Amino acid sequence: MSLTTDRAVEPRPAGPAPVARLGRRARRAVLTVHILAAGAWIGIDVVLGVLVFTALLTSSTATEALCYRALELFAVWPLLTAGVLTLASGIVLGLGTKYGLVRYRWVAAKLVINVVLVTLVAFALRPGLAEAAAYGELLAAGGSARFDVGSLVFPPVVSGVALVTATALSVFKPWGRVRRKR
Repeated sequence: MSLTTDRAVEPRPAGPAPVARLGRRARRAVLTVHILAAGAWIGIDVVLGVLVFTALLTSSTATEALCYRALELFAVWPLLTAGVLTLASGIVLGLGTKYGLVRYRWVAAKLVINVVLVTLVAFALRPGLAEAAAYGELLAAGGSARFDVGSLVFPPVVSGVALVTATALSVFKPWGRVRRKR
């Protein structure tokens, strides 16, 4: 009886091993949650852009007021929920699969994009949307104050570009592994 095999033995990659590998079913379930949450995030971001650009380009005060009022209601908590769910499922996938959290550059880049976007929603977008909603209430009541809507154009554009970048990173998986110093 021979103890040799025909398979080549792959050396163990450098760096810490995953905490616990996800089984096939668990990995697929978490991956499904991750993809659905990211898709919802992109969809919410598109609706945010539609509301902002509709408010900017409409000639109807009633439509403008409705768009501004809908921004706060629709955007903040759904965006945070989708972003945090994407972050949590991504961390579980990173820790439970061969990709790791910072073993590959593309995974680390996605992690940074996700953390930055969730932080921006919580601390930069939320106050601006509260202001826009107050302005929408004023418009609906017949007020005529002016509101600087230029600051609302950037969040859906920046977030959209970042989310498309994260999606492309997931598909193409560029850059290879992170090199560790010995």
